[in-house]
Amino acid sequence: MSYESGNTTPGPVGPEPDGGGVPERRPPRRRALRITAWAALGVLAVGGAGAAYLWSHLNGNVKGVDINSALGHDRPSDAHNGAMNILLLGSDSRAGTHGEYGTGVSGARSDTTMVLHVDKSHRKASVVSIPRDTMVDRPSCPKPHGGTVPGAHQAMFNESYAVGGPGCTVKTVEKMSGVRMDHYLEVDFNGFKKLIDQLGGVDITTRQAVSDNDSHLSLPAGKHTLKGEQALSLVRTRHGVGDGSDLGRIQLQQAFIKALTQRVDNVGMFSNPAKLYGLANTATRTVSADSGLASAGKLLGLAKDLKGLNPKNMDMVTMPVTYDRQAPDRVLPLTKDSQQVWQALRNDRPIPKSAVQNSVGDKGRTPVTASS
Repeated sequence: MSYESGNTTPGPVGPEPDGGGVPERRPPRRRALRITAWAALGVLAVGGAGAAYLWSHLNGNVKGVDINSALGHDRPSDAHNGAMNILLLGSDSRAGTHGEYGTGVSGARSDTTMVLHVDKSHRKASVVSIPRDTMVDRPSCPKPHGGTVPGAHQAMFNESYAVGGPGCTVKTVEKMSGVRMDHYLEVDFNGFKKLIDQLGGVDITTRQAVSDNDSHLSLPAGKHTLKGEQALSLVRTRHGVGDGSDLGRIQLQQAFIKALTQRVDNVGMFSNPAKLYGLANTATRTVSADSGLASAGKLLGLAKDLKGLNPKNMDMVTMPVTYDRQAPDRVLPLTKDSQQVWQALRNDRPIPKSAVQNSVGDKGRTPVTASS
């Protein structure tokens, strides 16, 4: 803020006598402007200290996990080319839900797993969903509170989280892909709902009616603004779309992620400090992250870094899989095709369409899109 030299010393505020001694009222507009100016100066005066206090408060909200320490040095090499890989986890923890999503599940598993690859320009991204029912060779993993979980042949992918927490999920993904995860972010059922509500909902369009009694979702065809509860029902729906397996649900999740990205872009949080702080407060209370991201400032920095990522420049696929003939409710990776996907990420290249053409996971159009 700059000030001009000259006669700018403020006089007394209030009525001033004229030559005849009759008080002259200050015009209401000038008085309002004067009050506003002093209020603004007051905000600026406390802004530095106030902002520091607010952000330090947010730092205390973040739950961090030291993934690097847990995994050691036996990991894929870092490409060091400016690209970034983030493992996104949606866990199905029922903690704090009071049985709202079922009581027969103890602990937590990785209900949703996506590898987000942001290219070196940070303007394009590839997202690879890993079906939770994929049969994989799980490596031995350190337990979160000490000890080791032995490796297993042909284990269901989402068991990695159940037996070894996020560190084991990261290690399993790195083992199967050869792609090093730079960061990981996790949100559970309650946290997901709170984030969507804080954003004011997410706009989607259903091409056809979507109904699933298990997830309590019933949406007619058309445009909808989904708040937290409905949004959670959508990304949990599996019986109302496709073949009723996890593969149809993944398509819904991918469509919702695009709609969510569009919503964040449209909400203008970086130009609205109140919205930014409100979202940051909710996010830091509900999101878990690796220690490299476990602060309000680092999470905000990541958000700013990805601000230019347009949903139209996000290529979303499912890791190429086929049905397991011995267990129809399980899937197996298509080894050759999957390696094409992971090699594209390692080389910071677009995923070739030929890599997913044989997969049962990317068939047909998703019934949900982001509303324009």
